[in-house]
Amino acid sequence: MSSVPRSVAIAATDGMLHFELALAYEVFGSAPAALPGPWYDVRVCGTHPVRVGRFLLEPDCGLDGLTHADTVIVPALADVEQDPPADLVEAVRAAHESGARVVSLCTGVFVLAAAGLLDGLSATAHWAHAEELAARYPRVKVDPDVLYVDNGSVLTSAGKAAAMDLCLHLVRRDHGSAIANVVARYLVVPPHRAGGQAQFVTTPVPAQDGHPLAELLPWVMRRLDQPLTVEDLAREANMSSRHLSRHFRSVTGTTPLQWLLTQRIRRAQELLETTNDSVEAIASAAGMGTAATLRRHFHRTIGVPPDTYRRTFRA
Repeated sequence: MSSVPRSVAIAATDGMLHFELALAYEVFGSAPAALPGPWYDVRVCGTHPVRVGRFLLEPDCGLDGLTHADTVIVPALADVEQDPPADLVEAVRAAHESGARVVSLCTGVFVLAAAGLLDGLSATAHWAHAEELAARYPRVKVDPDVLYVDNGSVLTSAGKAAAMDLCLHLVRRDHGSAIANVVARYLVVPPHRAGGQAQFVTTPVPAQDGHPLAELLPWVMRRLDQPLTVEDLAREANMSSRHLSRHFRSVTGTTPLQWLLTQRIRRAQELLETTNDSVEAIASAAGMGTAATLRRHFHRTIGVPPDTYRRTFRA
């Protein structure tokens, strides 16, 4: 491989999702005007015309073209319950053995895992598929809480927007921050979200009615700025703390305190995104008490400080 990887091969097979495939092609296929040197040479590789979402795509070459690329991109697969196509798995494995940098976007990680490229390594995927990935490939260290993982020659991302983050990370690795920022500005996306940043996933209020906490949860959401304890919630729900905890685990998948903290963090996120309020004021409005408490819990949960989060979303 050259010092700046130039050739990019995007794998295409039936059942892939068009968003991640088109995203990768847009990032690596369009040279920025300010580029001082050569950009990427991009080709789409597949065995035949493939159905990608509602679109029919004509590849530039066969899957053997992956073995001649500096970077191989594997977009997301729509159906992760089926084994990835064997010819794609073999082509990706051969490309990596030939020295290619192999990158998965969202559920494309299942192809890398099937090829054995992630054995003993950390990897991520969209949080909704992380449990399935860990169950099927126990030798992979699945981290469902980050945007992307860079293992050097093997990289994985979470879904949708995180796939963009990883593609821009590659541009930054290859061409530097200035060029990556130009690309991000052209695409009107934040120029940099660190891979270790959380996927901005929160534990929501369940949408269905009729569960045992149907009246309690909205009551809590209206009082996030107030100090609340498990005993307060149990008293409002007219049940014991132990009984409340069992219902919380059943309905939300977590404990009352963890759910409450998650809602407070989410409220803080919304205020950071939509207001100019100080961190101190937001801490009070979210029921976190002090700015120091908010910063500690926010950084631990989201992966970045509140001020950094605000700058990212304002960008």
